[in-house]
Amino acid sequence: MADAKRIDGKAFAANLRKAMAEKVAELRENHGLTPKLAVILVGEDPASAVYVRNKDKALSDAGMESQQYTLPAETTEEDLLALIGQLNADPSTNGILVQLPLPDPINVDTVINAIDSDKDVDGFNVINVGRRVADIAPAVTPCTPLGCLLMLKDVLGDMSGKRALVVGRSGIVGKPMAALLTNENCTVTIAHSKTQDIADECRRADIIIAAIGRPKMIKGDWIKPGATVIDVGINRITSEDGKTHLVGDVDFAEAVKVAGAITPVPGGVGPVTIACLLRNTLDAARRQNGLATL
Repeated sequence: MADAKRIDGKAFAANLRKAMAEKVAELRENHGLTPKLAVILVGEDPASAVYVRNKDKALSDAGMESQQYTLPAETTEEDLLALIGQLNADPSTNGILVQLPLPDPINVDTVINAIDSDKDVDGFNVINVGRRVADIAPAVTPCTPLGCLLMLKDVLGDMSGKRALVVGRSGIVGKPMAALLTNENCTVTIAHSKTQDIADECRRADIIIAAIGRPKMIKGDWIKPGATVIDVGINRITSEDGKTHLVGDVDFAEAVKVAGAITPVPGGVGPVTIACLLRNTLDAARRQNGLATL
């Protein structure tokens, strides 16, 4: 059997970002509107700072506006909520993103649910969660699950009736991914740390979304021949020579010999996630101005 098709996340993201830039230009020309995202970073977590810079550059490249608020780690929950309240009331701000994680003792759920659901470009607000599960518009979809869905549609087209397994049940990826696949008429199973035989569940699946945070957990002989595998995992491991590198939740070297299509790590889901943030921000601006979303 030939090796699986490698799903090129970088190329897919580049095409999506180009399409979003064109849509932003049309919005500006036809309606005089430029989407604007407010990004809030609390503290000095190095990884978070890198993510924020990458998002800022992607927004700028797409012709959108980005307003960054960098707050000290000592910021109180009350002060953070006050800033969110100001941004909720600002009609020029179309989206609000609070970079996670937040320093203790700030309550993440309180902060996320304080964001206007229509400006919640991450899709984590409980109102958007409920709308997504009920399949009621408008429901903002978290960027990573949205990216996974767009890549699956690109590879498979209609997914009706396919068996889909989501490995991992986080509120950021696993649960919203399961809801999206259900809405696409897949037969969906969620596996997690208490699942008795994850390998057997994998072998039954036409589609596997791996998002459990365990390096190379899903082996080649767990995969149904020809299955489509989307690896959301990002794990940094140290090899025998002492060098560190990134791997996914799937053992790529084994899986690529069995699957029909598979995303690599890095270069798979990651780039598409940021491109989907552009889409969510553009949709927020369109929705708030009475225009149809994408």
